[in-house]
Amino acid sequence: MSDQVHRFIFDGSDVRGAHIQIQQSYREMLENHHYPPAVAALLGEFLVAAALLSVTIKFRGSLILQVRGDGQVPLIMAEANSNGDIRGIARDAGQAIGEDFHSLLGNGQLAITIDPEKGQRYQGIVSLDGANLGACIEAYFRQSEQLATRLWLSADGETAAGILLQELPEQQSDAAVWQHLTTLADTVQQEELLTLSADRLLYRLYHQETVRVFEPKSLKFVCSCSQQRMESALVSLGREELESILSEQGKIDSHCEFCHRQFHFDAGDIANLFGDPAPNTRH
Repeated sequence: MSDQVHRFIFDGSDVRGAHIQIQQSYREMLENHHYPPAVAALLGEFLVAAALLSVTIKFRGSLILQVRGDGQVPLIMAEANSNGDIRGIARDAGQAIGEDFHSLLGNGQLAITIDPEKGQRYQGIVSLDGANLGACIEAYFRQSEQLATRLWLSADGETAAGILLQELPEQQSDAAVWQHLTTLADTVQQEELLTLSADRLLYRLYHQETVRVFEPKSLKFVCSCSQQRMESALVSLGREELESILSEQGKIDSHCEFCHRQFHFDAGDIANLFGDPAPNTRH
């Protein structure tokens, strides 16, 4: 089944892994936008990577992958949380004509943000020196976490999929075992990632290994926008700015970039945001 993450470990080694394949949630997210094919594929890889990384962390909250660059896509981000909710966006990307990672994103930085429900937010940053998203994430873990990590990602606008292999934290895996497992994974073809189920793919790669696969976790496209969040965003603009917009337009219309949900505010709504009493309309 697609839209699931399967975690697995190799018995007798200190290496863990995860496999993800998403279709419905990926397509639902793309329906809200009109991305060029290369952008839709890149965003699919971001979604899968965020979800793969999120299952390696024992926490309640969200993991966010984001790149701001000087390429044809000025911002791209994907978010996955501990409930299995995923979402993503590529901003101002409708006219992008590039076909590869660097022409789309240009020079910039990849930020990996862990946002727990309780506790402090943490962010790590790495440059976009790698040939693709997977290589950049691998470089981040190598430089910042000293944790051997490999990713294989693929997306085509209909399906997005990927595999992650990673050393167990605070464990020193056998170098020969790590090399053996990653060499086998290097044989995977993009078409296999997109079409084979987790069971079939893991058997194809590791039928001579002892692989223990855990119960799958479902993934779904869910946007975290809400009336309350939009109101907080408006308040942060300040009353003077909001009243200026009201005087020009008579109302304030806003929408969520991720799901295109519409929000509408009139003068009474804005007054209520700042604690003013509701106007008395009786004469």
